[in-house]
Amino acid sequence: MKYLLSFCLFLGSLSLQAKDYPASLFGIYSDGVTLNTRSIQYAIDHIHQNGGGRLVFYVGRYLTGSIHLKSNVTIHLEEGAVLLGSLNPFDYDRKVWTALVFAHNQENISITGKGVIDGQGRYLARNVVTMIQKGLIKDLFRYDRPEAEARAVLIYFRENKNVNLTDVTLKNSASWVQIYDQCKNVKLNRIAVDSKAYWNNDGIDVVDCDGVEITDSFIDASDDGICLKSHDASKVCQNVLVRNCTVRSSANGVKFGTATYGGFRHIQIYNVKVYDTYRSAVTLAAVDGGFVEDVEVDSLKAYNTGNAIFLRIGERVKGKKGRMENIRISNVYAEIPATKPDAGYEYEGPVEDMPRNVSPSGITGLPDALISNVTLKNVELVFPGGGTPHFAQVLLTELDKVPEKATSYPEFSMFGELPAWGFYIRHAKNVTMTNVTLTCQKKDYRTAVVLDDVHQSNFTGLKVSEPGKKKPVYVYKSSDVKVP
Repeated sequence: MKYLLSFCLFLGSLSLQAKDYPASLFGIYSDGVTLNTRSIQYAIDHIHQNGGGRLVFYVGRYLTGSIHLKSNVTIHLEEGAVLLGSLNPFDYDRKVWTALVFAHNQENISITGKGVIDGQGRYLARNVVTMIQKGLIKDLFRYDRPEAEARAVLIYFRENKNVNLTDVTLKNSASWVQIYDQCKNVKLNRIAVDSKAYWNNDGIDVVDCDGVEITDSFIDASDDGICLKSHDASKVCQNVLVRNCTVRSSANGVKFGTATYGGFRHIQIYNVKVYDTYRSAVTLAAVDGGFVEDVEVDSLKAYNTGNAIFLRIGERVKGKKGRMENIRISNVYAEIPATKPDAGYEYEGPVEDMPRNVSPSGITGLPDALISNVTLKNVELVFPGGGTPHFAQVLLTELDKVPEKATSYPEFSMFGELPAWGFYIRHAKNVTMTNVTLTCQKKDYRTAVVLDDVHQSNFTGLKVSEPGKKKPVYVYKSSDVKVP
């Protein structure tokens, strides 16, 4: 009876499985020429209205403009199938953002399979520029390029529940690659991002979401690789797991807090590799009045990366200072090069930050908004050294000259020349370093670690290796600090 009951349950589960619908059933063509927007949308609507299922695309190139995914519908791209974005800017809808695939207030939606979504972003963006110059599209057109919202992202999902992307490759977006905004239960597993087609090609943007897993994925993007944001002061981006991912970027590997109007809570970043990346391997920022709390980074490896760790509190919204506390960073190895690590990218990081001596990792709050409760354990950072005083120099006796820049965009190089080569820590309390090793490969005129306005902190687990002998830590305007 037990086996009979199990078999009946199995048969019942089969009957409940979603139905597969081949794309060709709806007159969707795979020639890469026929515009299939209306046919694909009809197919999605039909599947949605009939209980859900998979819209299956087999080998071929399926040209389309904006489509809107509906509840209980999966777009399944078999290996060799390419969902191809139109080159005509007027084939795209705009719902705050312009996008190829939209979903708003839906649930149980998926994009799966080993196929590709290709936005043809380089050429689409150029066509947007042409339409702006003709006066047919209104745009601020700053820096000789359209605003990010006017260029089609590949995916814009807002206020959805139970979102799944598995195995798919996303490439050549004209803007950010994919945005998940105020969604719940998002799983991105074994996806690949290859998007260096134009400016602002963030690999993954997670905005004010609750419950996100980004696992076993590869991101190669010409802007921040994995980027968390909080656009709404009443929302929190929380319960996010990033695990077993590899990132290459012409900006930051993993970054959150550029937009911090609400906050970030319960963020876990495990076993991530970052390489050939212009800015920081990890940047955490609270600069728009929001908060960052309870963040754990464990097992981070960074190679040929411009900076390892950057923590920052700012005040870009007047009268609203950020808050950052309870940050745990452990088992980190990073190699910082002397040369520009993203050299050769079609869209490299901005040259205005060069030339300069290589910047240290930073933990930088504000005088009345200290970063608190930061633990660094089992961290090894290797720096090139060779810092020279021929650049704009800030002496240890002139630390008050380092600008606060409370309203500036948060990046590790924002302060210009700094008097440390390893760590620069200012306006912080309860910072602990345990088994932290800083290696300088060539003689550097600067001190390894500079502490300015740091309190109740312990750095006795710090080891410094550099040519020549000098005191490894300089302490200024600080209290209750234990140093080697």
